[in-house]
Amino acid sequence: MQIKRTLAFVDEVAQEAGQRVEPVLRKVAVVAVLDNPFAGRYERDLSSLTAASAAVGKHISSLAMTLLRPHKPESYGKAGLVGMNGEQEHVVAMLTTVFGNVMREAAGGGKAWISSLTKRVAPGATIDIPLAHKDALYVRSNYDGITITLPDAPLPNELAIIVAYANRGRPNHRVGGLAVADIKGVDGLV
Repeated sequence: MQIKRTLAFVDEVAQEAGQRVEPVLRKVAVVAVLDNPFAGRYERDLSSLTAASAAVGKHISSLAMTLLRPHKPESYGKAGLVGMNGEQEHVVAMLTTVFGNVMREAAGGGKAWISSLTKRVAPGATIDIPLAHKDALYVRSNYDGITITLPDAPLPNELAIIVAYANRGRPNHRVGGLAVADIKGVDGLV
């Protein structure tokens, strides 16, 4: 699948509630906008979308890693928007394990399940991409997200596929839970 447009977003927090954030929290999201080959019609076999997702994911994850530098990824998430002539299942087909494995590879590895969100939208939609720690889902400090708005995408016959990464957990986290220092990284949970 040919990427028609790429959009990039950076949200960097250096101060929160009057407290300096050290290191800064940098969250990035990169979007690939593609034509939806199944817009306006039912297609039983969506495996071509899943197969194409690897190349799309590799490209946008690479761009996201560039935006995250000099920091290393600690959290990740993914999302997909489908234009009004498509089905939610079209973007879900692009966010399977095939896509997730490319995201993990770009992040230097990751054991945890990757949080995601998909929905059908009109152009100009806003989406919240959930973030969680890449090696242990139960690290509460890293439950976060990044909100982006696509001003003129996806068009009715398009898909928008999104990767998001962050270099750390929320600033000033203090509600307990598994600490980053205590991650075992065996099962993707703790």
